[in-house]
Amino acid sequence: MSRYEEAKKIYAKLDIDTDKALKTLQDISISMHCWQGDDVRGFDTKENLSGGIQTTGNYFGKARNYKELMQDIDKALSMIPGKHRLNLHSNYAIFENGEFADRDKIEPKHFKKWVEFAKERCMGLDFNPTIFSHPKANNLTLSSHDEEIRKFWVNHCIACLRISEYFANELNCQCVMNIWIPDGYKDIPADRYSPRDRFKKSLDEILDTNYDKEKVLVCLESKVFGIGFESYTVGSAEFCLNYAASKGIMPLMDNGHYHPTEMVSDKISSMLLFNKNLALHITRPVRWDSDHVILFDDETREICKEITRCNDISRIKIATDYFDASINRIAAWVIGIRNVQKALLYGLLQPNKKLFDLQKENKFTELMLIQEEIKTYPFGDIWLEFCNRNNVIGTEEWFKEVLDYENNVLSKRNYNFKD
Repeated sequence: MSRYEEAKKIYAKLDIDTDKALKTLQDISISMHCWQGDDVRGFDTKENLSGGIQTTGNYFGKARNYKELMQDIDKALSMIPGKHRLNLHSNYAIFENGEFADRDKIEPKHFKKWVEFAKERCMGLDFNPTIFSHPKANNLTLSSHDEEIRKFWVNHCIACLRISEYFANELNCQCVMNIWIPDGYKDIPADRYSPRDRFKKSLDEILDTNYDKEKVLVCLESKVFGIGFESYTVGSAEFCLNYAASKGIMPLMDNGHYHPTEMVSDKISSMLLFNKNLALHITRPVRWDSDHVILFDDETREICKEITRCNDISRIKIATDYFDASINRIAAWVIGIRNVQKALLYGLLQPNKKLFDLQKENKFTELMLIQEEIKTYPFGDIWLEFCNRNNVIGTEEWFKEVLDYENNVLSKRNYNFKD
């Protein structure tokens, strides 16, 4: 009997169907963030990173152009089981033959190669306006009192709506478009109201654009603070949740964008009661929103338990969001996304009906017992089976492929290279 068959029998004692769990996991697509591959640099500017965003480390081999980034994404996906999506920021527009368009003038044609890339791999695309690392993002953006700057970013987001709809039409699947701004103040502001009022006005103008709301799912992402705006953020959780509810758009929760004592896992059930859909950026904050590579840790497992307990998992749009330049970037992708999948599988292998019944019957001793004992069930054997069914290496042996790619591809990249 194989290890999987033995593990399957053990889980069956708690009425857990491991085959059903694997089938459910197979159908869950994670939106893989493109910006891990080049440290959030993109292709449209030589500006330093701004907006409270920092990438630390100088590990060699980062992608220098779209061809290398696509090559690296392919390599990472080859070691991640299942079929997934790709999440693009607008600063990954592809300009060729001397062409350039500023962010308020970008068009679908600047993302044609990304659509071709996605079509060839039968994957969907999600999108993000890039409202940072730009000369007009050195202060406030969509909340700016400078009308020229505010309108510039409004026009940028409207352009991104058109591009998102282009993705949805070309790929015949919904596109999630997420808006996040880095607006805020380092020290205590005199006027908290006016910037938020202007941000609301900007969002209203963006959403007044004619677009297909069934194809493009606009969401709004909050943040508690960031480097350079420690004391006040315009797009706070309260603002973004209230605005999303008032407009019927999708809220997005990034588990690095809250106070360290706040757990997104505890928020998911409340959000699902009042929203048709919910978007998540899964990351790993360390003391602040530092976007570390996702681990198979307690909070990741708790988030994924809540996802898998949802009656309709498709209501939750899962994406990753982290960037680490201190380690091999392809390995960072693979480790983080596989850990999200492991956490989802862990959630799918919970005896939820039994646990729910014990809670209703106030049998808290037995509830604790089962919750603890399940932690040492042969979860790893179920994970290996999932990888085997997807023709992906299940153990740490996949890292040999990364080292081979590092030696033969990444180490040969010359950083004076120009595409």
